[in-house]
Amino acid sequence: MKSKLIISLFSFILLISFTACDVNVKVKNKEDKKEYLASWNDSPSKQNIINFVEEVTNESSPNFIKIEDRIATFDNDGNLWAEQPYYFQLRFAMDMIQMMAPEHPEWKDDESFQAAINKDIEAVLHSGDEGITKILMTSHTGNTAEEFQASVIEWVNSAKHPKTGKLYKEMVYQPMLELLDYLRDHDFKLFIVSGGGIDFMRAFADEVYNIPKDQIIGSTIETDFVITENGPQILRLPELNFNNDKKGKPIAINRHIGRIPVFASGNSDGDLQMMEYTDSGDGERFVLYLHHTDAEREWAYDRDSHIGRLDKGLDESTANGWTVIDMKKDWKVIYPFELSNK
Repeated sequence: MKSKLIISLFSFILLISFTACDVNVKVKNKEDKKEYLASWNDSPSKQNIINFVEEVTNESSPNFIKIEDRIATFDNDGNLWAEQPYYFQLRFAMDMIQMMAPEHPEWKDDESFQAAINKDIEAVLHSGDEGITKILMTSHTGNTAEEFQASVIEWVNSAKHPKTGKLYKEMVYQPMLELLDYLRDHDFKLFIVSGGGIDFMRAFADEVYNIPKDQIIGSTIETDFVITENGPQILRLPELNFNNDKKGKPIAINRHIGRIPVFASGNSDGDLQMMEYTDSGDGERFVLYLHHTDAEREWAYDRDSHIGRLDKGLDESTANGWTVIDMKKDWKVIYPFELSNK
């Protein structure tokens, strides 16, 4: 009787073990079938991305790239989130000027400040580099790093886009979020490399893109370390330190990352040098341009645009065999909020 009980107990344990193994296999198979790039149509650009990732992450491939070398860089404005009808950071600056205006009655005689206060974007742009720089420096400095970050966080959680009525942080591209996830799941280390302000992007990039602050590279202003009544502080000063645009991008990549990317993504001629730098490296490389072709769901612009101009980049893409996303043809949806309508 005792031996039968032991045998029954042993059989029960085996049954549980086999059941657990079966469950594990089913779970693994389910994970293996995870759908990547779900918001992309089955286009050449999607297939080029998949072919590259599968090739360089396959250990038996001659083009295998070690995990520590899987560096991917992404421009932000017009590439990860929208940039029309004007750069979102400029809108933030205008909103800050309007908020500060009651304490600066002397601004009533300044055309640049009045344009910002009245949200007259045409007048702001017409003020040229001098006027825009004045607006940016006034709105972005004279505070501590913590105070500035708090103001950006409050803004991205309240300010709304003039065309869609959505929060600016909701104006991100769903297919690009999926691309970030796809690369991340294949052990790529992701960096944002943008002409936008580094501290501006640091305030929301972790939440919006799941990219940590130390993987953000952007334009910087001068700062100082001061001791205040609240203790040590980083004070933001009204002077440009580094412009992370055009040739500034590969310079900053070398300075902050120390490796040539194997994957680079952008949307304008301001990204061209980053693309050329990426393509110059040894082994397999992938260069990806986003072409804004969808006037109905987003905006259509390229060679003649004052914002996000893509001219030389298109020519170089053709000459070098780089992949170009046709937004209208390649993407099922543009923004995450469109998914709820499907």
